[in-house]
Amino acid sequence: MNTAPSLPMKDRFDLPDGIRYLDGNSLGPMPRGTQERVEEVMRDEWARNLIKAWNDNHWMDLPSRVGARVARLIGAPEGSVTMGDTLSIKLFQALSAGLKLRPGRRVILTDSGNFPSDLYVAQGLIRQLDRDHELRIVAPEEVAGALDEDVAVAMITQVDYRTGRLHDMEEITGAAHAAGAVMLWDLAHSAGAVPVDLAGSNCEFAVGCTYKYLNGGPGAPAFIYARDEIAEVMEPALAGWMGHSEPFAFVRDYDPAPGIERMRVGTPPVLQLAALEQALTVWEGVEMSAIREASIRLSELFIAEVEARCPDLTLASPRDPDRRGSQVSFAFEHGYPAMQALIDRGVIGDFRAPDIMRFGFTPLYLDEEDIRAAAAILGEILGTRAWDDPKYHRRGRVT
Repeated sequence: MNTAPSLPMKDRFDLPDGIRYLDGNSLGPMPRGTQERVEEVMRDEWARNLIKAWNDNHWMDLPSRVGARVARLIGAPEGSVTMGDTLSIKLFQALSAGLKLRPGRRVILTDSGNFPSDLYVAQGLIRQLDRDHELRIVAPEEVAGALDEDVAVAMITQVDYRTGRLHDMEEITGAAHAAGAVMLWDLAHSAGAVPVDLAGSNCEFAVGCTYKYLNGGPGAPAFIYARDEIAEVMEPALAGWMGHSEPFAFVRDYDPAPGIERMRVGTPPVLQLAALEQALTVWEGVEMSAIREASIRLSELFIAEVEARCPDLTLASPRDPDRRGSQVSFAFEHGYPAMQALIDRGVIGDFRAPDIMRFGFTPLYLDEEDIRAAAAILGEILGTRAWDDPKYHRRGRVT
């Protein structure tokens, strides 16, 4: 009988000594074995096999093989997820395909908590189509009520990147379908953080990145999901040779591959996919329900500790843990220098304008001692105004 591993599993990650890492919601740490796997691909596959590796080492299968690992973590059926490109590209593909499914409608509905890149993709697509489409932005709590017969696609990020606010996937998908709209979920802050049941939700599309809670590394490939019957009829606006039914027939006209494979575009990024495939092995035996239970326990502890020590901070996340993803945000007028001072003392979170200090909770490698220590150091920084050192006010290109 297989026994689920105990959390945390710090020995599965290559984390620097003395660092308490509360930023896995932005970039996950490197799982052990990832460096060795990439070196193996470079040394034993690329260097020795050269172009033969596409067949001998099954490089061409990586997008679907890795997609199957991701599918398990987001409640998607086997064969419904493929990998490649960036999240913005996958969002563009899903959004354009969704609009094609509702040709008589002109509204893309989203909420004000959505990540700006999603909005930019939608705005760019609207300009390119030039068919009087509208990007309608409402408050997060107004999404379900704003779904009407004008909406073609509801494009919603499940977890707000700033506050961690968690949308109810079942409720909103049901409201979208009741209005006759296509449902598209962005799972950038959901995959590997909260339990997701794409099949149960019956949504048409979902996309997400893999460098956050899935620890695939900077620039790791994104994923795209399409419901089975949608996958057989969708028309990708961005059609590439890897999404062709016979890419090596080199015919002039595009003929889509079966199902989700038609959403592949260009040559698979082999080194990045190899790193991601290895990184996903840390999830073997781990159930998302256990991750969720532990992340709530850690985040609740952090809120209690911070509020007891840092009266100048204001909780910006929902207080109800069932309405939060796996992150906690506090608002503070001097949030940027305070975060730099915190990082300088070995506690890594991040900052989002205008005043949000973000902290991610990943039970794979965090425990209660990490949380208490992080809150104590934050309390010391605020109590002594250590953040007011000029060196902490200098802004880097990435915040």
